[in-house]
Amino acid sequence: MQAVAEALSNLELNTQHPLLEKLGQAFEKAGYELALVGGPVRDAILGRKAPDLDFTTSANPDQILKVVKPMASATWDIGREFGTIAAQIDGEQIEITSYRADSYDKASRKPTVEFGDNLEDDLIRRDFTVNAMALRLPSRVFVDPHNGLRDLMLETLKTPTDPEVSFSDDPLRMMRAARFTSQLGFEIEPETFEAMVRLKDRIEIISKERIRDEFSKLLLSDNPRTGLKVLVESGLAELTMPELPALKLEIDEHHHHKDVYQHTLTVVEQAIDYESDYGLEKDLILRLAALLHDIGKPATRTLETGGGVSFHHHDVVGS
Repeated sequence: MQAVAEALSNLELNTQHPLLEKLGQAFEKAGYELALVGGPVRDAILGRKAPDLDFTTSANPDQILKVVKPMASATWDIGREFGTIAAQIDGEQIEITSYRADSYDKASRKPTVEFGDNLEDDLIRRDFTVNAMALRLPSRVFVDPHNGLRDLMLETLKTPTDPEVSFSDDPLRMMRAARFTSQLGFEIEPETFEAMVRLKDRIEIISKERIRDEFSKLLLSDNPRTGLKVLVESGLAELTMPELPALKLEIDEHHHHKDVYQHTLTVVEQAIDYESDYGLEKDLILRLAALLHDIGKPATRTLETGGGVSFHHHDVVGS
């Protein structure tokens, strides 16, 4: 109980933002519900600064614009078809999305957009329980229908609904699971991970650009090794970055060489250490170079007489 009290205290402390009160009152006055939702709520409980402020509301996009325009220095409706309006208010860029109750075509990850009429139904379509929490505004009522706070304290990733349904609906969520293990240091709940293994082939309906973006976010986390291992152990890497599991070369009793896969993960960690040594920001190119520096080895491995193993010109093949 003390841990729960501390978590809720963190939520209260870390959401003392004038903009939340301002928006909450504006939407309430206009007769609509508004809630801070997802990552910002999770990060507030963890004592982390959220990179973005995301809100959900009972208002439709036209109604959202009507409420925010008087207080915004700029608005964008590029996400209008998905119910999202972005705005710049008091120096903060925010996104406000209408309640959603989407359905999915099995041949595509693009949902048939359907607007919902309540917060609880909106939360059930979120990727993980730790991202399915909300804070109603301006009342500041905490909403957690899927025990996200419990899973947050247990450092566990699980889906709000059956993981088979969740990952089938949006296979990119499997990539996000791997990323969150690296970003948050959480473990994937066994049933959820088993669903990832069974449904890994569904990732093939996702565009290469979306996969690239998720992979880049994973690699730019503080601890990429964890997420990279999830991708390999689930089988997702075979479909998204096949060069990585290919590094798990067999080592027999007669021919000995270092474990190229484990060596590669270590080199990535060493590259991250160099960033801090040289005062660099998180460098995607450096980390990719570390990850891919030995990808020519599987194709160039030669078993030598006497028990040796060589990888002649693996650098050329790798490049």
